[in-house]
Parts: sequence; structure tokens; C-alpha cells
Amino acid sequence: MGLPQPGLWLKRLWVLLEVAVHVVVGKVLLILFPDRVKRNILAMGEKTGMTRNPHFSHDNWIPTFFSTQYFWFVLKVRWQRLEDTTELGGLAPNCPVVRLSGQRCNIWEFMQGNRPLVLNFGSCTPSFMFKFDQFKRLIEDFSSIADFLVIYIEEAHASDGWAFKNNMDIRNHQNLQDRLQAAHLLLARSPQCPVVVDTMQNQSSQLYAALPERLYVIQEGRILYKGKSGPWNYNPEEVRAVLEKLHS
Repeated sequence: MGLPQPGLWLKRLWVLLEVAVHVVVGKVLLILFPDRVKRNILAMGEKTGMTRNPHFSHDNWIPTFFSTQYFWFVLKVRWQRLEDTTELGGLAPNCPVVRLSGQRCNIWEFMQGNRPLVLNFGSCTPSFMFKFDQFKRLIEDFSSIADFLVIYIEEAHASDGWAFKNNMDIRNHQNLQDRLQAAHLLLARSPQCPVVVDTMQNQSSQLYAALPERLYVIQEGRILYKGKSGPWNYNPEEVRAVLEKLHS
């Protein structure tokens, strides 16, 4: 069950204050101690492999930290996580999604018997795209025992939002057609699995607390694995460990 409305709003207010303080302090420290702050951010990027992306320099993203756009995006993500009700062993939300053909369906329709279904939530962000080949290798290695689904959600780094330099030029989706067009860009990466998009109400993103990117494994309608949210903790290799254990 969701939080009572008064309790939810109190938590949102507290998160708002936390994020505001985080941004103000971060901005001040970035002005006073730019080198130290950059080193700390780079250390987090090293953990996720972002600093090893040959097509994406740290100068493309570090200067955007603690901006107004950064504040609003982080606040949105933190607020979304307040309503995260998914838990290991619990029922996986059977959210509506849309195929690239425009046909509406539900997530559970992609489950086949007792085969695990890997859900990969994301958009054309540098971290998601950089690790997309890792996800493709999962499909190659485990397609005999598991199914896979990419769910394209709202843009984490839209060109008219918290934008990074040298990123794909995709604006915030104003309608379903915008989202479908953005998702079609993933087809150039040959995902070898179905790609669907979230509804414009962002139902799957909200119920799975998936923004900016996240991995799940569900089986027979229940959550077998719940990955931590990206970009820092988005890790396809954790899914590999889960599938290897199932296959052993």
C-alpha cells in the first residue's frame, strides 16, 4: 500500500529540503574547491564505468552538476523513490506499455511460463547506452533460459532538461509519438529483444522506481531481482549472476 497522503507530502517536503541543501552546498564547494569536487565526482563515475566511456568526456557532464536542471531532475527521482513499493518476492507491477508499432500491452504479456523475464528500464543516456552491449551479451548468453524486455522511459538527460554535452539530442517527450521515435534509436544497437515504451503517464517508471535506469528480473509474476537505480548502481553483471545461479 502507498503512503497516506499527508505522510507522503511530509516526506516530499523533507526530500525537497535535502536536495536543496545538497545543491546549494555542492555549488558552493564547486566554486571554492573545483578540483576536489571534480575528483569526488570522477570517483563515483569510475565506479560505474562512466569515466571509461571513450565517447563521453567528464567535461561533458561534470559542469552540469548542481545546476537548476540538476536540482529538478534529482528531486523528481527522489520523490519517485518515495512511492516505490516493489520488493523482492513481491508481485511485479503489471504496468501498461506500448510496443513500437503503437499497440498497447502489459509487462506480464512478455513472461513465458516459468522463464525469468529481465526488465531493462532506461533511455538514451550515456550510462545506459555505454552498458547496452553488456545487456546484449546477457541476451546472447541466456536467451535459452530467460526472456528480455527493454522499457524505454522518459529521458533522463533531455536536451531541454538536465542536458549533457555530446549526448543524443532528444527533447523531453511531449507525446507518445515523441517517445516512440526516441525508442527507435535503440534499434540501431540491435537489442535482440522486444523494445516497448512507457506510457505518457510514466506508469511503469513510477511503479518500478526506474528513473533514470534500472534492472529487474521477474519470474511467474514475482520479483526475483531488484537492481539498484542508476546511473551509479546500474549493473548488468548482477543480472548475469542471478541468471547463472538459476541455470546451475
